[in-house]
Amino acid sequence: MKKADIGLIGLAVMGENLAMNMESKGFTVAVYNRTTEKVTRFVEGRARGKNFIGCMSVEELCAAIERPRKVMMMVKAGKPVDDLIAQLLTVLEPGDVIIDGGNAHYPDTIRRCAEVEAKGLLYVGCGVSGGEEGALKGPSLMPGGSPAAWPLVAPIFQKICAHVNGEPCCDWVGEGGAGHFVKMVHNGIEYGDMQLICEAYQLMKDYLHMSCEEMHEVFSAWNETELDSYLIQITRDILAHRDEDGEYVVEKILDTAGQKGTGKWTAISALDQGVSLTLIGESVFARCLSAIKEERVAASKVLGGPEAKFEGDRAAFIESIRQALYASKIVSYAQGYQLMRAAAKAYGWKLNYGGIALMWRGGCIIRSVFLGKIKEAFEKDGELVNLMLDPFFSGELQKAQKGWREVCAAAMVNGIPIPAFSSALSYYDGYRCARLPANLLQAQRDYFGAHTYERVDRPRGEFFHTNWTGEGGDTAAGQYNA
Repeated sequence: MKKADIGLIGLAVMGENLAMNMESKGFTVAVYNRTTEKVTRFVEGRARGKNFIGCMSVEELCAAIERPRKVMMMVKAGKPVDDLIAQLLTVLEPGDVIIDGGNAHYPDTIRRCAEVEAKGLLYVGCGVSGGEEGALKGPSLMPGGSPAAWPLVAPIFQKICAHVNGEPCCDWVGEGGAGHFVKMVHNGIEYGDMQLICEAYQLMKDYLHMSCEEMHEVFSAWNETELDSYLIQITRDILAHRDEDGEYVVEKILDTAGQKGTGKWTAISALDQGVSLTLIGESVFARCLSAIKEERVAASKVLGGPEAKFEGDRAAFIESIRQALYASKIVSYAQGYQLMRAAAKAYGWKLNYGGIALMWRGGCIIRSVFLGKIKEAFEKDGELVNLMLDPFFSGELQKAQKGWREVCAAAMVNGIPIPAFSSALSYYDGYRCARLPANLLQAQRDYFGAHTYERVDRPRGEFFHTNWTGEGGDTAAGQYNA
């Protein structure tokens, strides 16, 4: 009997579709699921007559795979992954590869990679993006972990992933948890993109009082511009979709957003790395605010505010919203890349930033034409410190700035919440500000806590303390550990 090219454990929606994708590209796949009835249902149903080997145990699965064996786990993140790795380590041999294709938190992947390598095996933490359709037809894949594993998994991964202009949306990201870190940032940017689109929708709905059909037409037009992307496309389609009674479905959906934690991980990681990731952070908080629906309904009856009233050229303001969305999107990606740069420095990863943009151009949720420009920016300057400083993007921000400011000002005056638009603009203004008021902040810290400060008239790295009240001593906080 022919051996399988790869084994896959976990036949939920993503795992099943990924297995079907692999088989459709010419690979024989051994499959196993803890609930073995799923294996039987899969091989006798959707997979009937295809190149699958159904297995009823981990031992049977590993025995069915060609050496060096490659086993991909598509199971729930957390303890289930650790338990399955422990089980696999009793069956697999040195040189075999364990692959985690779930949404693992990157510190867990760093730990697991070290533990598996210590046993003589190889480990890959692979971000998989694109949802169930992407898994079936071609996802974006972001593998990292043991470098020696890449030549073993590349022939499969680069065949099953999405392709743009003939180039695979999959390449080696880096060691340890690099793959899952980049996937986490992808998901954080996804949070930001979705929040920006929702703010544009609310401005059109509550300020311009546009119908779903009118907004559908706007998003259709926007998808022919620089905003051409998967999320703009599906927003266009959502706004046109009617229920059985002829009413628009989107207006019947309760306004409480869910989340699985990857956006929160991205924001926490930014705090750990000291990176200003304001837009993604606000997007996470916006979901948290949406979740307290009952509180908001009660507050709406108590807390006053202006009545949104638009007067002017509606078409011109819609164009300003488009500019605000585009400019804010540039800021979001700039912040995401800042976080990746900081993590690469902290963990010693050699990330290919242009290559990451290419991986995101197809198959994944944030895929867009826009990413091609990011790839070009990092190809021109591999040491680019901030995407906003690239000549193309700085020019685009300059062109969009007037409309961006107009939208933010109008929203504030009319009481329309725009946390992502406004935080993006504040970041832009803060980043271009040669002198921020942090000098006063440092004076305050030194006053109450003797935390010291640097001076503009002395070299960087020299620290000073002032006895502000005349009653304190000369000891600064940096000179002792309390």
